Amino acid sequence: MADINKKQAWELLKEYNKDSFHLKHAQTVALCMRHFAENEGYAEEADFWEIVGMLHDLDFEIYPDQHCIKAQEIMREKGLDEKLIHAVACHGYGICCDIVPELHMEKVLFAVDELTGLIGAAALMRPSKSAQDMELKSLKKKFKDKRFAAGCSRETIEKGAEMLVWELDTLLDKTLRAMCAYEDKINDEKYYET
Repeated sequence: MADINKKQAWELLKEYNKDSFHLKHAQTVALCMRHFAENEGYAEEADFWEIVGMLHDLDFEIYPDQHCIKAQEIMREKGLDEKLIHAVACHGYGICCDIVPELHMEKVLFAVDELTGLIGAAALMRPSKSAQDMELKSLKKKFKDKRFAAGCSRETIEKGAEMLVWELDTLLDKTLRAMCAYEDKINDEKYYET
């Protein structure tokens, strides 16, 4: 579906992102998107969902003031498919662009982008440093504490759940399960290098 494979997408991401935090976030969102594709009836599109997740913040490190705008330019210059460009850009809907998430995959990306950061921060606070032993109840407590991981927009996460027509608890639980399913790969800094 995409005219770029995962390895090529990772190399493109690294052209514009050097910070390990941004690369890990891209890897986290990419693998969560794969999990959602596999579990939401879109398994045949799992690679595409993963690539969209990987490239969603393509421009953020270098062009934070033009986020979701510059990414479109970069991807068009590379000759990438408009479907991929739309999917990547629309995660910034209402924040830095006016491209509306339309497809289920785009709504999932909008919803989980901020949420993966919150779950990752909550996991680091645990003695295990893992999401594996985190319960929904614990995650909900962190979500309600506006001071915890304050940079993760609860409003965006809630809006994402609304777009998907899911209860907030459903989104929290599904995203937590996605991060648990791929935690080993998320923590493998060389995962996309091989």
